[in-house]
Amino acid sequence: MKVVQENSNSKTLSTPSKRSGSSHGSVDVYAAQCKNCLKWRVIDSQDEFEEIRSKVTDDPFYCSKKGKSCDDPADMEYDATRTWVMDKPNLPKAPEGFKRTLVLRKDYSKLDAYYITPTGKKLRTRNEIAAYLNNHPEHKGVSVSDFDFSSPKIMQDTVPEYFEQKDSAIKKPKAVVKDEA
Repeated sequence: MKVVQENSNSKTLSTPSKRSGSSHGSVDVYAAQCKNCLKWRVIDSQDEFEEIRSKVTDDPFYCSKKGKSCDDPADMEYDATRTWVMDKPNLPKAPEGFKRTLVLRKDYSKLDAYYITPTGKKLRTRNEIAAYLNNHPEHKGVSVSDFDFSSPKIMQDTVPEYFEQKDSAIKKPKAVVKDEA
């Protein structure tokens, strides 16, 4: 079972169908793959997606969770009309009041994870989160370990062909150097 967050391949990026742009580089379609039939089902909200992703190993996703049957057509197909990213399973949900945001870099090399606080402040690092929590004791019970900055994997076969990636974005095998001694 896989969970996915997907971005459309408009010049900037966004998502679902038709490569029409919304906010630059943000995720706007969430989908999960049925463990039985492997069809992709659109997930209605980021909160619902995070709930599924946070416990997918112990509670796999099935079409029936979306009120569908494996006999129903897929909600979407995996193809290069969008840029797809695969999120890691079992990442914790964002703490209550916080929102995890992913933004695709212009060079398509990776997505950066940020957290938006209940007050609207964007936090980019664990140090910023620690400082925020220290200055806002009303978030009792929330700790830095409740935040995960893992970056989803960009599915390279869905990155636009017209886009030239930086060398750092493309994994190259290491050269083997033979000892001539």
